[in-house]
Amino acid sequence: MKKSASAHWSGGIKDGQGTISTETGALREAPYGFKSRFEDGPGTNPEELIGAAHAGCYSMALSLGLGEAGLTADSIDTKAVVTLEKDGDGFSITAVHLSCKARVPGADAATFDRIAQATKQACPVSKVLRAAITLDANLES
Repeated sequence: MKKSASAHWSGGIKDGQGTISTETGALREAPYGFKSRFEDGPGTNPEELIGAAHAGCYSMALSLGLGEAGLTADSIDTKAVVTLEKDGDGFSITAVHLSCKARVPGADAATFDRIAQATKQACPVSKVLRAAITLDANLES
């Protein structure tokens, strides 16, 4: 399976503007630019989109891991914080921190933690990212 997304950019790095679109139409010409990436301006940015992809991938993969252990989550809520830092003349994504809260009937903390940590390494987005990936996983009752 292959999925695609595209970006369009016009202008210079600071005064230019861009849009990001996805094949499915979930994003259709979503605006992005220097201000949305580096100055908390309106619009999206690549790091935010990587975070959304990672949070979504992790949540689905955790559901799979729990299912393989005979468990089904009532809810899984994951947040990904992507860190972009100055690196020499450019920038690098240096870390992703996942925070996950899950409600899983019948799960004990040790089993949940084992599956959550294994999922951190196994989810496809984790595999593609070379940044340090950390995780807080909390089982809610």
